[in-house]
Amino acid sequence: QVQLMESGGGLVQAGQSLRLSCAASGNIFRINNMAWYRQAPGKQRDMVATITRGGSTNYADSVKGRFTISRDNVMNTVYLQMDSLKPEDTAVYYCNAAGLGSSIGSTFEVWGQGTQVTVSS
Repeated sequence: QVQLMESGGGLVQAGQSLRLSCAASGNIFRINNMAWYRQAPGKQRDMVATITRGGSTNYADSVKGRFTISRDNVMNTVYLQMDSLKPEDTAVYYCNAAGLGSSIGSTFEVWGQGTQVTVSS
């Protein structure tokens, strides 16, 4: 079993920064893709940023140039640096990870519990 633990959310003013962290633990052989998603009240969950094991990244258009995703493969941790935050970035942010389990032939895809980010104007 694999678990994700997120941290770093909070309340900030527009223009400020936050850094989210998400650490994976459990029966992990290798994590391939990691990602951040977000869900605002009354809306669907949308992709924010993704990163492969090799470091290739992809961003939603709404966050390009403001957010940076990175990872530490040794610590099985993914980060989301959020700069120049806007009120429309307010949402619950979820971490996602997919990869190979420690049992031969096993795979996993798991979600974190979510962390609230609120940006006031």
